[in-house]
Order: sequence, then C-alpha cells, then structure tokens
Amino acid sequence: MTKVWQEGGCLCGGVRYTLSAPPKWTALCHCESCRRAVSAPVVAWMGFAPEQVVWSGERSCYKSSDIATRMFCPTCGSQMSFESTRWPGEVHLYGVSLDDPEAFVPELHCHTAEHLGWLQVADDLPRYPRSADGAAST
Repeated sequence: MTKVWQEGGCLCGGVRYTLSAPPKWTALCHCESCRRAVSAPVVAWMGFAPEQVVWSGERSCYKSSDIATRMFCPTCGSQMSFESTRWPGEVHLYGVSLDDPEAFVPELHCHTAEHLGWLQVADDLPRYPRSADGAAST
C-alpha cells in the first residue's frame, strides 16, 4: 500500500491524484503564461518527482510552448499539471487543487518581473524576478 501525503483533483472530480510525499518545492508564480493558463493573477505551484504522483481519470494535454505541456481535465477544463524539458523529472501541480489547500505552504514568489501592479501580496517570502533556479531574490 502506498503512503498518502495528500490527495487532490479537478472541479468535477473526473481527474484525481494521490501524492506519496510532500512537495520538493512550492512557489507562487507571477508569469504571464501561468496566469493565462488559469485566468488568475498568480499561480500556486508544487513540484514532485513523477513517481510521487498517482493519477486516476483521463487527462488531456496542451503543448503550451516548445518545451512545456499542460495537462487538464477534458470534462471541466481544470488545469491539473505542468511538465517542461526545463525541469526534467518533475511534475508541477497546482497547490490549490489539493483537497486540503491549506496544506500548500508557499516558499517563494517567482517571475515577479511579470507581476500585476494591482495585486499586492503582503508576505515576507523571497521574491525572484525570474525563475528561482539559482537567481538572486529581490
């Protein structure tokens, strides 16, 4: 039996996932691509090794760039995951798709150079103008 850390899924319940461990990292992303994908001002991400995620239900995919694929529920349209050749061996999931979204604890803000000026997020988390991969925070 697989150990369960958390579970989550889409709006209609047609796509579900079970996570066997806490995320490798968490972030709040402000990039335009992520914002447009979910029609939200900021996106809560969690990173996992593929073997930590067990899926049920059918997902559809959309190749959103030459390096990235976004998976979603074909029934309700909920975005479910993101995979990119930039981060091989990782599956990125939406933090608020957890059944218990309070279990998502953000560690940083990334792509703040694309931050929407009308959104003010008052926290003390590190902020990175681009990806947090080795970048200096601001």
